[in-house]
Amino acid sequence: MISKHLTWPSLATANRDIPAGIVVFLVALPLCLGIALASGAPLFSGVIAGIVAGLVVALFSGSELSVSGPAAGLAVIVLAAIQKLGFEAFTLALVISGVLQVGFGILRAGVIGDYIPNSVIKGMLAAIGVVIILKQLPHALGDDKDFVGDEAFRQKDGLNTFSEILDSLAGLSPGAILITLSCLTVLLLWEKPFMKRMKWTSVVPGPLVCVVLGIAFNEAYGAVAPGWKLTAEKDHLVELPVVGSLKEFLGVFSLPAFAAISRVDVWVTAVTIALVGSVETLLCIEATDKLDPEKRISDTNRELRAQGLGNILSGLIGGLPITSVIVRSSANVYAGARTRLSAFVHGLLLLLAALLLAGLLNRVPLAALASVLLVVGYKLSSLKIIREMWAQGWNQFIPFGVTLLAIVFTDLLKGIGIGLLTSVFFVIRSNHHSAITLVNEEDDWLVRFNKDISFIHKAELKRRLREIPDHATAIIDGTKALYVDRDIYDTIKEFETAASFRGIQLEYHNFFGKQLAKA
Repeated sequence: MISKHLTWPSLATANRDIPAGIVVFLVALPLCLGIALASGAPLFSGVIAGIVAGLVVALFSGSELSVSGPAAGLAVIVLAAIQKLGFEAFTLALVISGVLQVGFGILRAGVIGDYIPNSVIKGMLAAIGVVIILKQLPHALGDDKDFVGDEAFRQKDGLNTFSEILDSLAGLSPGAILITLSCLTVLLLWEKPFMKRMKWTSVVPGPLVCVVLGIAFNEAYGAVAPGWKLTAEKDHLVELPVVGSLKEFLGVFSLPAFAAISRVDVWVTAVTIALVGSVETLLCIEATDKLDPEKRISDTNRELRAQGLGNILSGLIGGLPITSVIVRSSANVYAGARTRLSAFVHGLLLLLAALLLAGLLNRVPLAALASVLLVVGYKLSSLKIIREMWAQGWNQFIPFGVTLLAIVFTDLLKGIGIGLLTSVFFVIRSNHHSAITLVNEEDDWLVRFNKDISFIHKAELKRRLREIPDHATAIIDGTKALYVDRDIYDTIKEFETAASFRGIQLEYHNFFGKQLAKA
């Protein structure tokens, strides 16, 4: 059964996928550590989740380009759960949540993602781009005291997204700024046609050059300008826990507290993680499909099963919850990935880094990674995308804009909820105006239903009926409607009663008997 859904990565586009996997690994590593820190969990639990996401979820995923890992959106939930349950009981809840997610996939709950309007998805992508830019600006300026990955507007330190940037201006780091500007220059050059014509640039990605450049600059500071050097003591560098041996590495894994399985609070936490994590995954999958150059349609039910399997394994060995994550996924797409091989490579590199490369990776300045994410953020939220949505009219632009602003000023899930409510309002409004037409020629009036009519059209129907003057002849035409709601029949019946007092003659064309019509 498991082997049926396992897909080994293709090597056909390895020349694009492997470099992309390296880029995603470099972006994901500090995120894994930062989210573990924000969650009140052992730092290595974030790395464990990232490894499982890359080596396991990627093989079973329903998406070729989505990249999974520990998510900032669950950090608050995880923090509260660990404080209440303890870490071992929390990981048991994570195992249970994984079982529930597998069940969601079997029950085909992945279809929920298909009901999210494009305007909301595009608003979410643009908002993520804006949030990435705003959250990375402090790191670009050399302010690295906060963990990487805090995507919420209000932060744990009492500041918000904008006040954090202003606070960063008080302690600018010349070394970080120079690294950021140099890396941004490299990334912009990599987009130029003359650079793309060079074959070696398709093998050596710009973000990887930025990382090497960042290390080189920082090492040079130590020799020529010690005051500019970025150090781990001031949180300017990647901080991966260093293990001295395989035995020490295996010692960071921990088993869940299976004895806590009868506790109600463990099950409440499990259900919460399963629901929130599944929603976040489905949103990310929809968004990633929009970014996919080949416009493939992901299997969301398979994705839920893959996420569930990943969470079961992550919980069993002491990791954090896993979801599909838009920051990693968008970085993956823009790094040139074509298949799931890139996500698998990112997981393999996380494993090798934890075992062998921690010392080297701990020299990477966060300013270099910030420059990579700044470019990703710009591509997600460019003015071109905003102009395209504006050109589609208010019905598309307003839900897009509301979603964008709501996510920037709250967080991902709240912002999506506000965007969906706004979109529903415009859908209802549009249905009202297009479902019913009223035309007349002198004293003859025609009320025509242009589509199926439900209770949401009742207000519009009443408004139209009020326009019919006394002593007129009115025809109610339901020819184009296959279904007419009971509320609509009652409204017409009430109008028929009023018409007898107003001298209005009523006729019905193909109207009655449609309330029980089959879909």
